[in-house]
Amino acid sequence: MSIVIHHLNKSRSQRIVWLLEELGLSYRVQHYQRDLTTNLAPPELKRIHPLGKSPLLEDDGILIQESGAIVQYLCERYGQGRFLPLAGSQDALRHLQLMHFAEGSAMTPVLLRLYVATLGEAGQPLHPRINEQLIAHFDYLENELQPSGHFVGNDWTGADVMLSFPATLATLQPEAERWPKLQNFVQRIHSREAWKKAVQATNEHSG
Repeated sequence: MSIVIHHLNKSRSQRIVWLLEELGLSYRVQHYQRDLTTNLAPPELKRIHPLGKSPLLEDDGILIQESGAIVQYLCERYGQGRFLPLAGSQDALRHLQLMHFAEGSAMTPVLLRLYVATLGEAGQPLHPRINEQLIAHFDYLENELQPSGHFVGNDWTGADVMLSFPATLATLQPEAERWPKLQNFVQRIHSREAWKKAVQATNEHSG
């Protein structure tokens, strides 16, 4: 087994490294740094994939793109019954929907805010609607967290891994006190040894 994760600093690929640690897999991190002026990925990433996106996962020569696909692949191939609900169950359907929500609905207002912010005064009319949608999506995530503290069932799943990114963004908002369950969810992730090891692995050679 030879796993390589192509990791861009300050990106959503951090959660993939966390999952690799949770699964106890051996891997190598290939580091890439954003351009200090544009904040975009470096051209080196385009040598791996034409869109120059991260994360990208190589496993024995197979290149896998898109966070949700990578998480699903790792859980199915290496999870040994962990991180995925029972196939065909109601939890499996819920898991599927939340996996797609993480990179679909949840990221739309996040990216809109990021891009519209570059427009300066010209983007001001759009901010109220974007902020309204951002809060609505974080409200939804707050309500979707189960009494177990997970998004699906009573243990960690791929959905928790995928939703760790938007949940973290929620805790950084001025309205963060509005989402106490998301705050607790993120704190629990950050207290896990696998997360701490993932942070150490992605910080190496990142300067």
